[in-house]
Amino acid sequence: MAELAQLREELDRIDDQIAKLYEERMRVCGEVGEYKVKNGRKVFDRQRENDKLADVASKVSGDFNKKGIQELYQQLMSMSRKLQYQQLVEAGALGRLPFIRISDLDRQNARVVFQGTEGAYSQAAMKQFFGENVNGFHVRTFREAMEAIEEGAADYAVLPIENSTAGPVIEMYDLLDEFENYIVAETILPIVHTLSGLPGTELSDIKRVYSKTEALMQTADFLDSHSDWQRISVVNTAIAAKKVLDDNDRTQAAVCSAYAAKVHGLSVLVDEINDAEDNSTRFIVVTNQKVFLENASKISIRFELPHRSGSLYSVLSHFIYNDLNMTKIESRPVKGRPWEYCFFVDFEGNLEEPAVKNAIRGLREETQNMKILGNY
Repeated sequence: MAELAQLREELDRIDDQIAKLYEERMRVCGEVGEYKVKNGRKVFDRQRENDKLADVASKVSGDFNKKGIQELYQQLMSMSRKLQYQQLVEAGALGRLPFIRISDLDRQNARVVFQGTEGAYSQAAMKQFFGENVNGFHVRTFREAMEAIEEGAADYAVLPIENSTAGPVIEMYDLLDEFENYIVAETILPIVHTLSGLPGTELSDIKRVYSKTEALMQTADFLDSHSDWQRISVVNTAIAAKKVLDDNDRTQAAVCSAYAAKVHGLSVLVDEINDAEDNSTRFIVVTNQKVFLENASKISIRFELPHRSGSLYSVLSHFIYNDLNMTKIESRPVKGRPWEYCFFVDFEGNLEEPAVKNAIRGLREETQNMKILGNY
């Protein structure tokens, strides 16, 4: 039996040959790319790649080796495509990216919509981003807010997309998919919940607590210590505060912000009742214009993939190869196609950066129904 050192020497010899063959292969792939650029040919030819995978599998024996060589060639062909996408971008063949760069948003004259009512966290986020004197108004639902900017009743909408403890606001992903509206900025608001009630209310008076479902979840530890209180969900925290005021009933309290309590004339009975001290919500600023700020540093996209093994893995390689940091991924069901999903991805970058252009070119070729949701 050969010694380990001898076996490793043999592997090194084989690897040297593989490295030289890899360089030779990539040189030929570069020539193929030049031909495609000159003749307007698509980089990604799925049928050609499927035929190639079947061919190489037929040249080795055993299920393990067949699967292994197909995985190897999938990576080789992926590297070939990335080189050719780079050649296309360098030749100016990026494809249509109809986003216009702007230097700033018109925060002084903008009309802004938020979901909820006076005192909502969304209103606080709107004022945090646009200023105390913002020309704002509220609507009942997220959909109505998206409709308001689509129809031109508002220039921007400020809407929650993710909470640091409760996770994503799923409805917003579906609406971003449905509407032709785009993210142009974001703002992060610390979420500090209070227990608030009518002036003069004592904790011993309380029988029912109202709030948004997520807020009740985020204050569960405090509420659990008062197990006799009934918890009732309403649309949002500000509406909970308004209900307590309107009902004029000291047996009721609301989990809401100190701001909402002040707006609706309630007293803060217990402050800072969050389970997590670092609770915060990320709000997106949405418009119906395809614009992005020149200093934008995050991109959100949406795409679909073929329903087969390895498709997501292959697509995510575009971020790795182009040194782009992916910060978030979510999946949602595709309407009308049971058990198929679309993906929402956030990654760092600006639409004018060559690495971003190269990645987007590859993603457009290899995914279905890709949409850039915004650069902000």
